Amino acid sequence: MKTIRVVLGDQLSHSISSLQDYNPEQDIVLICEVLSEARYVKHHKKKIAFVFSAMRHFALELEDMGKRVDYIRLDDADNTGSLKGEVERAIQRHEVKKIIVSFPGEYRVLEDIRTWQRIVSVDAVEIREDTRFLCSPADFREWAKGRKQLRMEYFYRDMRKRYDILMNGDAPEGGSWNYDAENRKPPTHALEVPATYRAKRDAITEEVLTLVGKRFADHFGDLEPFYLGVTRAQAKRALAKFVAERLLHFGDYQDAMLEDEAWMYHSHLSFYLNCGLLQSLECIEAAEQAYQVGAAPLNAVEGFIRQLLGWREYVRGIYWQEMPGYARQNYLGAKRDLPGFFWSGKTKMNCVQQCVKETRENAYAHHIQRLMVLGNFSLLAGIHPQQVNEWYLIVYADAYEWVELPNVSGMILFADGGLLASKPYAASGSYINKMSNYCSNCAYKVSKKNGVDACPFNYLYWDFLARNRSKLEGNPRVSMMYKTWDRMTEDRKIEIVADSERFLTSL
Repeated sequence: MKTIRVVLGDQLSHSISSLQDYNPEQDIVLICEVLSEARYVKHHKKKIAFVFSAMRHFALELEDMGKRVDYIRLDDADNTGSLKGEVERAIQRHEVKKIIVSFPGEYRVLEDIRTWQRIVSVDAVEIREDTRFLCSPADFREWAKGRKQLRMEYFYRDMRKRYDILMNGDAPEGGSWNYDAENRKPPTHALEVPATYRAKRDAITEEVLTLVGKRFADHFGDLEPFYLGVTRAQAKRALAKFVAERLLHFGDYQDAMLEDEAWMYHSHLSFYLNCGLLQSLECIEAAEQAYQVGAAPLNAVEGFIRQLLGWREYVRGIYWQEMPGYARQNYLGAKRDLPGFFWSGKTKMNCVQQCVKETRENAYAHHIQRLMVLGNFSLLAGIHPQQVNEWYLIVYADAYEWVELPNVSGMILFADGGLLASKPYAASGSYINKMSNYCSNCAYKVSKKNGVDACPFNYLYWDFLARNRSKLEGNPRVSMMYKTWDRMTEDRKIEIVADSERFLTSL
């Protein structure tokens, strides 16, 4: 039976399930650049260029391997602009009877795929499990069944045992499952952070950059400089560079932030992992090998592995278990609009300004910048979850809804009421001051708790707790803060509320 094997833009892996058992006499691989995927939210220009260039390189690799590829470019004259439309056209061109595709990364795409058989004249549409992930949605549902609370730590431990990662028999390597307490060192002295991986651009990438510059000029973000790897070989070099140069200090400084230092000791591999150029298990094994040969300490290696084997798989499990309702969650009733400075960076809060600037430049910010600066502000200010989710999906080149939505709605905004995280990750300016040097160059004073020149995080933190007392007071990880609030004088409480209203109104 003649078959089209559809490969999506975040499935650029030679081992993807949709390409297994490929029959060179019967099968065609279909890869499409379509406007609907580039514009369903107005993605960062650098993300569009990265994905399109990686898609074009991947198609050439498949052809070099002897596969027949039907590649649709964005500027092809007959491009319908939608994935479904291009599947229909391909069926007519090739007279196929079956479609094979791997499970997609976004619920809206899955819903679209489920309509294909009704719309097009094929005998079957086969949706295969995406075996690049280490826990299938079905396995996650089985793990979650009967549990009163879903906590990543226990999921992570089970995954460590299942894959025999950092294990010493039945016990965790070093005697502890989690070394997070050792991974919170502030940047108290000058750090010599190695440069991130920067790939050389070829003619294919240059052509894509020209296309994106013309067709998506109104999208957020800087297109240049463009330095991301766009092939499997380049992604592997990025992994090797991280393990050799930054993994050593990743654990110690993974929460640290420095002005004009966007990359720190993080891996910057999420670009490649989330589009398929790297596999999570190969990254995990590379880090574990570094520990075994003494090239990196346990706290760094365990912290990195926990992000992949624990957190990455956990949020995907939550996403597929809870969709589509998860996208509508708003437990705290947040309704404020996203401030304009999330796009322009024009704010006197230096921490926010720095994180927005680096996001605009790189289509990247590391997880503490996303969680404890931009996310923390969004939480404290009560910004509507749908607007915050859209912003995160737009601005980061590693963002796909399966990973973005649980992190934002669950981890950042507590919009799911505690399904994913055990408490809201709210913090005052003192946390940002401890973990960064942002406050030293800020127009606001982090040492001041109230007044027009006080750090807004300081009074917004208490105002957030006061506004949401009925929903948060019973949380054992937050209840102590309400005892502190109750000990404040009425004048102090009035001042906090007044400062917050003044600031939030100014947005």
